[in-house]
Amino acid sequence: MKTRTLFAAAALLAAPAMAQTTVGITSDMPSVTVETASGPVKIDRIQDTSHEISGEWARTSRPCPDFCIQPHSPADGVYTIGELELIDMLKDPDATVVDSRTPDWFQGGTIPGAINIPYTHVLDELGRLGCEPDFDGWDCSNAKRVALFCNGIWCGQSPTAIRNMVEAGYPADRISYYRGGMQVWRLLGLTVTGGTSEGG
Repeated sequence: MKTRTLFAAAALLAAPAMAQTTVGITSDMPSVTVETASGPVKIDRIQDTSHEISGEWARTSRPCPDFCIQPHSPADGVYTIGELELIDMLKDPDATVVDSRTPDWFQGGTIPGAINIPYTHVLDELGRLGCEPDFDGWDCSNAKRVALFCNGIWCGQSPTAIRNMVEAGYPADRISYYRGGMQVWRLLGLTVTGGTSEGG
């Protein structure tokens, strides 16, 4: 009887440890908190291991053109990244993560900490990314480290923005491309802010 009571007490003490995150970002990073314009937001993954994405994000095939598979890198010198590298950039106060989708997509849900600069307006907004206007267009010698993303591997919005930035003089080695975009972010069950937060 005494052994059973000790076992029960030990189980109760261990209960908080067993309630820890089941689905982490990595084995040693269950979640991460990033600063956003509206305050800190915790990024983690949906804990329901039976969760599945649905609706728009579950679609595998979109008509091409316009929704064609994008190249691994949209421009020479631009580094393609995954989720962990993007999270590192979200935590870095000197880096900027740009959702380059049109405002309707952005308002439907985005990655916490991302700012919206639609691909159609990126050349007008380079000042937000550290460039200075000059007589020839932009001086981007002090450009920030940026990562751009859009809806996913089939979405051409961020690749178009990146190519336009490089052509305008933005240093390619300061641009990262999160090719997986919102579809892969949601597929991994990561936190989405604004709009429909199916991703977390």
